[in-house]
Amino acid sequence: MLSFFSKYKFFGIVMLVLSSIIIYLFYTALTPKKTLPVYQPSMVNAELVDSTLQNVKKYHTIANFSLTNQNGEIITQENYNDKIYIADFFFTTCPTICPIMTKNMAEIQSKILNDSNVLLLSHSVTPSIDTVAQLKKYAIEKGVIDTKWNLVTGNKKEIYDLARKSYLAVKTDGDGGPFDMIHTENFILIDKEKRIRGFYDGTKAKDIEKLLTDLEVLKNTYLE
Repeated sequence: MLSFFSKYKFFGIVMLVLSSIIIYLFYTALTPKKTLPVYQPSMVNAELVDSTLQNVKKYHTIANFSLTNQNGEIITQENYNDKIYIADFFFTTCPTICPIMTKNMAEIQSKILNDSNVLLLSHSVTPSIDTVAQLKKYAIEKGVIDTKWNLVTGNKKEIYDLARKSYLAVKTDGDGGPFDMIHTENFILIDKEKRIRGFYDGTKAKDIEKLLTDLEVLKNTYLE
């Protein structure tokens, strides 16, 4: 009896290994891979979408832009070509949510420091106050790394149009004029095709954790 079992021991081990592999392959095939939605204006709260876009159901992307960063460099879509990035809107003199958002964006920066595929982009909503010199001072104070994170200023109407018509991040009231003011806690995840893949509350730790998790999901879609 013992000789019988010893004779077929190797065969049994091989069958066990093969069975485990087959079960794993079946499980993998039947388990759908996690993907992120591609947000269109029609999927977002209508209050955050310009009336000209509310019925758009596909092909929405971030518009081209030309803004100036903390080093006086012109930043355009070309700086973000073939990159995933996280965008937000802030101002350097904000005493309420912006310090929390900047702290959390700095935390994200530390997580993506060695990942050349991911960048950050923060738009000033008070560009007349946030000059290049002011942005540079703020960047130094907050630990902004120039190669990973652009703080940008420029034409107010262009920035506000981006917030309302591209990033779908703030209510549409206003015209970008001198008395127009936006304030949003949203962090927006943008893919390499300039499409919106997620919205997150930049003041909440749980949302930051979800953003980082979703970022990994998004990165993996480019590895397939």
